[in-house]
Amino acid sequence: MALPEPGDDGRPAPDRPLWEQWEEQRATTAGLPRLQKVLAERGWGSRRVCDELIADGRVTVNGEVAVLGRRVDPDHDRVEVDGVAIGVRPGLVHYLLNKPVGVVTTASDPQGRQTVVQLVPEEPRVFPVGRLDVETEGLLLLTNDGDLANRLTHPSQGVEKEYVAEVDGTVSAGELRRLREGILLDDGMTAPAKVSQPTPGVLRLTIHEGRNRQIRRMCAAIGHPVRRLVRVRIGPIRDPQLAPGTWRELDLDEIRRLNQPAQRRRQR
Repeated sequence: MALPEPGDDGRPAPDRPLWEQWEEQRATTAGLPRLQKVLAERGWGSRRVCDELIADGRVTVNGEVAVLGRRVDPDHDRVEVDGVAIGVRPGLVHYLLNKPVGVVTTASDPQGRQTVVQLVPEEPRVFPVGRLDVETEGLLLLTNDGDLANRLTHPSQGVEKEYVAEVDGTVSAGELRRLREGILLDDGMTAPAKVSQPTPGVLRLTIHEGRNRQIRRMCAAIGHPVRRLVRVRIGPIRDPQLAPGTWRELDLDEIRRLNQPAQRRRQR
């Protein structure tokens, strides 16, 4: 008859000696970088500053408050500072493209039109975050970072997009008020928009919804069809120097700001 294993009598098995647990942890994390080194490499400051972030309890690893000396696997561990993911995992790319008119926001087009993915490097393969219709130009993000893409497009995030629209005629004060309060479209009432008219017939609009051709439909609804539409900002990202048809990679600070919750961005 086999002897019962520890815990077979219903009582919990005794914990292993602490030194054994430490040895196992050291063996598991051998060769992994220390947390403060990873933070410094991702642009969170010097090693000393990163030490202070950890000591102040502002850094978590997989949801647990980190301690000094913690080793992490940057490819698999989720590291956050003040609830914000620290940045780029190896192999991820984030492109900012100034989309020209006539280019479609898809990976391929059955009509043979040029696509946005043809304007950026072929490898690694990326996909557009959101859409701009074929007649609309301006800023568009392309990435292989699925987590960030989902965060930016999820309705709960309310990421702001700012546009400049040239419209027919001069928009009256009452019509501007209608845009600010919300417009009834065939798919429901729009959320309030930020709207100004810096010069007659030119509107600057900021929305946080992602409906199909929303700006064009809103302007048409007040009797001022859009003649030209340019997206000039996505959340905290803008770049007036980026020429149409060209792209660049986002820097670490831009990626960090995109990862911040939308409410925190709007409070700044």
